Amino acid sequence: MEIIYEGKTKDVYKLENGNYLLKFKDDLTGEDGVFDPGANSVALSIDGAGQAGLGLTKFFFEKLAEKGIPTHYIDADIEKATMTVKAAEVFGEGLEVICRYRAVGSFLRRYGKYVEDGEQLDAYVEVTLKDDERGDPLINKDALAMLDILSKAEYKKLKELTKKTAAVVKEELAKKDIELFDIKFEFGRVGEDKEIALIDEISGSNMRAYKDGEYIEPLALSKIMLEEE
Repeated sequence: MEIIYEGKTKDVYKLENGNYLLKFKDDLTGEDGVFDPGANSVALSIDGAGQAGLGLTKFFFEKLAEKGIPTHYIDADIEKATMTVKAAEVFGEGLEVICRYRAVGSFLRRYGKYVEDGEQLDAYVEVTLKDDERGDPLINKDALAMLDILSKAEYKKLKELTKKTAAVVKEELAKKDIELFDIKFEFGRVGEDKEIALIDEISGSNMRAYKDGEYIEPLALSKIMLEEE
């Protein structure tokens, strides 16, 4: 295997058959030792976080496959904390797409003059550039097209997929009486036809979820969601 990228929470390897292998780490993003899915640096490391994140990712990717939502997922090995995926081409140098159901985190920090903490939002979608140096700046549809990162038609598709994917996650969490506040996705162009598809992961480390008014840590979320009824 050839290592392609060493990330904050996972490493990426290229396989001989053209697919890729993602190796999940036990590191979580945040600030001052506190987990934050939108942060640009690693704040803490928890034993088993990589396997827990992969387990939940496998669960959600398989749910998406059942509903015909395109992803790069092929299979996963929980024991080794690895996931095999199709090759994907990212938009520009990478985009993060957030779907928000509650006004929390950076949304509240930006727009707190106009919104109450925890106020309900109507599956609001926003896009940021993956750029640690500039604090992952927000970018809109017109700028994305103007900078040739993705077309307006692709943006429309991206937004539709984001809402559909978030709705599946929200629905599955609700079965365990858990409320999804917000979730961060990554998308790319997958396959010869460059189909826009979900890439990366869907785990507790890229969402905020609450039960009975209490925030659920990533490892606890995986345990709740994957436990047998």
